[in-house]
Amino acid sequence: MKVSSITPQFVDRIPKTLEDGVLYISEKYSTAAHNCCCGCKGKVVTPLKEGRWILKQNKGRVSLVPSIGNWSLACQSHYWIENNSVRWATKFTHSQIEANRTHDRKVLEAAHAERRKKERTLWQRIVDRIKSWF
Repeated sequence: MKVSSITPQFVDRIPKTLEDGVLYISEKYSTAAHNCCCGCKGKVVTPLKEGRWILKQNKGRVSLVPSIGNWSLACQSHYWIENNSVRWATKFTHSQIEANRTHDRKVLEAAHAERRKKERTLWQRIVDRIKSWF
């Protein structure tokens, strides 16, 4: 049976068995998970990090951005989670799914590149420390 709303549940760790209609959110591990909202019981894991999904909270309500496209599940369902509600999106064709996957890879690669750019190498940190002494 399709789910039309989601109840957020903040947890330390995502449980092995998920209840339908519950979005388990682990801020500690920057991950959310839920059973597919179409009712197929497929487990949907959404990493909460730049280049993946963003969790938005507003007065006890949650939203995930971007949409959930379950392209690897048999159902291939597609929906948005907005303010604890499930809004169904159109099904994607095979070519749309491939285009979406390509786009997602590019976004993720850009996020990784930006994160690496911000990280300082060990040598850079040593030089910075030595400079701070003078």
